[in-house]
Amino acid sequence: MTHEAERDRGALRGNAARLFFALWPGEGVRARLAQCSRELHALCGGRRTRAQNLHLTLAFLGPVEVESIPAIERAAGEVRPRAARLVLDHPGFWKHNRIAWAGASVVPAELERLVIELRDALSRSRVQFDPKAFAAHVTLLRDARAPDAMPDLEPIPWDLESFALVRSRLQQGGSGYEILNSWKVGS
Repeated sequence: MTHEAERDRGALRGNAARLFFALWPGEGVRARLAQCSRELHALCGGRRTRAQNLHLTLAFLGPVEVESIPAIERAAGEVRPRAARLVLDHPGFWKHNRIAWAGASVVPAELERLVIELRDALSRSRVQFDPKAFAAHVTLLRDARAPDAMPDLEPIPWDLESFALVRSRLQQGGSGYEILNSWKVGS
């Protein structure tokens, strides 16, 4: 177990919640992503992301004391998301962690701006988050085999209407996600 995983597991025993901000797809986009996941699974094996868990992470916070959730929500409230259309049209595979994903060949400026504004608001509020560069993707498979070639991905248009603060709970059979709060475009 990595040091980070040990820290996360230890923090979750106390009064902490494992949190992240994400774009949460509507049913139409979710159904299309689930279909892509099934098709990739036939090619690559691995573990499919459950349809109800499909999302696009904007900022991963990790374990956070439950008492700090209101401050995190206030920081997110400073962000003014703008309407945009993300088109998931690029399948990919990361060999280092054996993840197959659906991504966007072009990230709309409005989405890039949302990520920057959200991370800036979190930093001003002294909320720690994973500083890794943003990669606009949805994880479809874990522990997958590298395919000889990735199949084409029929473009999936996704109208961005809101972003959400999500709590991840470890449960039998994988993680379960609970949306704690969301912020709509133009709100």
